[in-house]
Amino acid sequence: MQDRLLMFTKELINAGHRRRFSISPRGESGWEVRDVSDETVLKDVHYTDWHRVERAQQVFNLLIDELENDGWSAVARN
Repeated sequence: MQDRLLMFTKELINAGHRRRFSISPRGESGWEVRDVSDETVLKDVHYTDWHRVERAQQVFNLLIDELENDGWSAVARN
């Protein structure tokens, strides 16, 4: 993924696998919401409604909690 402003990002690792959740503003056009497992894009959605973005982040937080409970670890960001 190219460098761009991220308003939410979380990357987890477990047994050589990576999972990355991100929400990026797209200026006047809204927000991009992404969930990527290794190299597979599980979700790549463009929202123009802020409430949908908030809901997507809530779902990401639930998924992250589940993954961490299953032994996944957060990757430290530089």
